[in-house]
Amino acid sequence: MQQQHVPVSAHSNREKQHRMTATICSIILQGLGQLYNRQWIKGIVLLLLEGAGLAYLLPRLSHAVWGIWTLGENTQRFVKVNGSTVLQKGDHSIFLLLDGIIVLLVFFLFVLVYMLNIRDAYMTGLAREQGKPTLGAAATMRNLMDRNFPYLFLSIPALGVLFFTIMPILFTVTIAFTNYSAPDHIPPAKLVDWVGFKTFTDLIQLKSWSQTFYGVLTWTVIWAVLATVTTYFGGVLVALLIEQQGIRFKKLWRTIFILPYAIPQIISLLLMRNLFNGQFGPINTYMRAFGLEGLPWLTDPFWAKVTVIVVNMWIGIPVSMVLILGVLTAIPRDLYEAAEVDGASAFQKFRIITMPFILFATTPVLIMQFAGNFNNFNVIFLLTNGNPLRGDYQYAGATDLLVTWLYKLTLDNNKFNMASAVGIIIFLIIASFSIWNFRRSKSFKEEDMIQ
Repeated sequence: MQQQHVPVSAHSNREKQHRMTATICSIILQGLGQLYNRQWIKGIVLLLLEGAGLAYLLPRLSHAVWGIWTLGENTQRFVKVNGSTVLQKGDHSIFLLLDGIIVLLVFFLFVLVYMLNIRDAYMTGLAREQGKPTLGAAATMRNLMDRNFPYLFLSIPALGVLFFTIMPILFTVTIAFTNYSAPDHIPPAKLVDWVGFKTFTDLIQLKSWSQTFYGVLTWTVIWAVLATVTTYFGGVLVALLIEQQGIRFKKLWRTIFILPYAIPQIISLLLMRNLFNGQFGPINTYMRAFGLEGLPWLTDPFWAKVTVIVVNMWIGIPVSMVLILGVLTAIPRDLYEAAEVDGASAFQKFRIITMPFILFATTPVLIMQFAGNFNNFNVIFLLTNGNPLRGDYQYAGATDLLVTWLYKLTLDNNKFNMASAVGIIIFLIIASFSIWNFRRSKSFKEEDMIQ
């Protein structure tokens, strides 16, 4: 008998039958590919998910896109109906923007599940062509709880991050490109419009705003550097003094210096605010008792800045001290003994051994401390409230940081678009600085400390 040969192209097409059919079915209707692959429960669940998604999106998606695009068309106004005046509700631009962002995020999740459904149908069809058994409901659950359990467990907080972190960030970013501010653009009485980068250009170029922005930004950078350096190296100094050989009652000294950290920060700051009160504060009272004039600790721009730096040292040095104490106990004593044999002085041992170890272990924390001080709302707001006020600043005082200025713009003056622009600038500065320094640090690169 003459052997019949099947064309290679026909053979390969038959090999692709299951995967192509399942893929096409899953494209037509979510879950249909799984039903073709005899995964009945998975297919039904995906079908129900698609039905729920379509039921939510179909009546809302077009309105959401319209709301984001237009931010509303009708304002709230009074109209006469049958001889009586009635308040006619209008479009609320901010609600339209927020609802639109939420609907688009749900649409993103819907599309993501739809794409995963297609991929799952394709991979299952491929497995069938290779002669592998199709996973039933029980086997699918075991696989989900075993191999894919991390994805299942992480998907729940990921949804929380999407709607409680990413969604507010997107909302804040979009507000910066609108004219949402009092008194002219507060809905529902008045609509909000898209203005592009006008808010940013006003913040940087318009003198009434740029003077405040550059002034507050300069002080914010100075404050972040001084607050980080003083607390970090103050903590290093205190830790080294406590760990010096011959120092008695080490536990007592650690306890004393940790007390400012153990006391809630809000209590310490409010107490310090009373202590540094220019008229009735104990510090000025004692100075006057010795014949000295009291200082305007919180009312003079220069002395107010000095005060916040000193108070920040009081509450920040204990944190660095505890961190450094842990690093010092991890340094091998053999290194110091070898340095002493070589005749190294105490300063040389500190410069060559102690400080490199401390920097290697604490560089990421140091970077985070700088970022935290850049946005240190509590110290400034609770101690000085950003005061003393400056007449040449827009809604800001001499000690205001960008973050406290943002607070005043938002809650006190309803300049929401300007506050959003400031928030974006803060994020760009902190993110750029942190990423750049993390990537340059030896801790990030996992290099040897001694090269």
